[in-house]
Amino acid sequence: MSQWIPAFEAFAETLLGNAKVPGAAIGVMRNGEWLYQRTFGHRDREQALPLSMDTVFGIASVTKSFTCVAIMQLQEAGKLSVHDPVVKYLPELTMGGEEWRQKMTIHHFMTHTPGMPPLPFLDGAMKRSMEQDPAIHGTESELELQKLPYLDTYAEVLAAISGFDGQPLGEPGEVFSYNNDAYGLLGAIIERVSGQPYEKYVTEHILQPLGMSRTVFDVQDLDEQDDVTVLYTNKKIDGVNQVIAAPLWHDAPAMRAAGFLKSTVRDLLKYLDVYAGGQETHRATILSPESIQQMKGTYARCDGYRSYGYGLMVAPAFPDGLMIEHGGSLKGISSHVFALPETGLTGVVLTNLDGVSVRELVMGLLNSIASREATAPLYPIERIELTEAEQGDYIGRYESEEWLNATIFQKEGQLQLEVDGLSYPLIPVEKDSFVFKLSNSIVWIDFSRAASGEVERMSYALRQLQKVKMQVMQ
Repeated sequence: MSQWIPAFEAFAETLLGNAKVPGAAIGVMRNGEWLYQRTFGHRDREQALPLSMDTVFGIASVTKSFTCVAIMQLQEAGKLSVHDPVVKYLPELTMGGEEWRQKMTIHHFMTHTPGMPPLPFLDGAMKRSMEQDPAIHGTESELELQKLPYLDTYAEVLAAISGFDGQPLGEPGEVFSYNNDAYGLLGAIIERVSGQPYEKYVTEHILQPLGMSRTVFDVQDLDEQDDVTVLYTNKKIDGVNQVIAAPLWHDAPAMRAAGFLKSTVRDLLKYLDVYAGGQETHRATILSPESIQQMKGTYARCDGYRSYGYGLMVAPAFPDGLMIEHGGSLKGISSHVFALPETGLTGVVLTNLDGVSVRELVMGLLNSIASREATAPLYPIERIELTEAEQGDYIGRYESEEWLNATIFQKEGQLQLEVDGLSYPLIPVEKDSFVFKLSNSIVWIDFSRAASGEVERMSYALRQLQKVKMQVMQ
């Protein structure tokens, strides 16, 4: 056993135990050879059924890079260009002004930079499956769901987005804000250009050539359905938070391109080899080296450490060389994948519970492999000083049309972030940029100013939140 493994596993067991994760599967390869594989817990806690590298989990937004691979394949085939205006393929999209729409390209959708504010329509696309889910009953989500229309088709999603009267965040390409709705529409573009349903295209042109036989959009499509995880979620019962079995998969037929694949550790490691420069047969089969390089571009700042490529987050300054990564979260799903092309390292972490700090687990894993402490900080934090008056610029309430709201307030001469009922002290690190510690993770916040110089937005959890009112809290 490698020397780093016991320390990492102690770290992993603590993190997973604290989150009450029923089951997790972790696999790491170096240059196509197994470096580490381990399962924790069970795929079915109640029946104590084991996990494996072939257990099917949800992967949620890890799906986005598959969607981008499909777009790149269609570009290679001469059927579109990533720099084509979106309205060339989706003329029904009438949100915003005509000039703005004409500037908005497929590239902007792929990089979350079309200028759209956070939109509330993913839950509308999932509404039918969510309504059937006993885990939703009696929760705030059930009440919120009643306000949303059913969005079952691309036409209905296009109509809902077109009818949204919020102001754009900026010109296409100017502002990064994570956007599931735009990714859902990439599925519509793939369908119209290829002449195949999005799911069929991905299956025939990506999954089958890579031999990803246990990766599907619907678990009913698996030849062998035994080794599939049960989903779990947190729910308050009689005022006490409990992890409950919630086996119904949420689905969004009109937004599957945003995050609805199911997969396994083994299958995802085959896929990650595409980005890590592994087996040439895989790379040659689905994408040219030029297209792979284009996917790994640093097009939009996510935070102080990472940029967004095409369905991938890219960290050029990671201590062990360029890192490519992406996570995913839906009910019953917390997933994360990574590749370090310079060292040939690829890895997958899948769990069957939402809200798990899987990226923290990945960073602990990479630290351990590199003979660092699992909890070692990956980047230095250099604090700058702000006067109390300068701090005042940021104080206020920030909201979005999606699920996220936050408040910035001042306490004992220091700015604090309040989100989901918890408060975190903010450390200023650059002009209009702060970080805070969340367990062993460093979370980054950027603020944006209007032309007048006043703070108008903050980025948090990859989304842009609009400042809505000034609020001073003692």
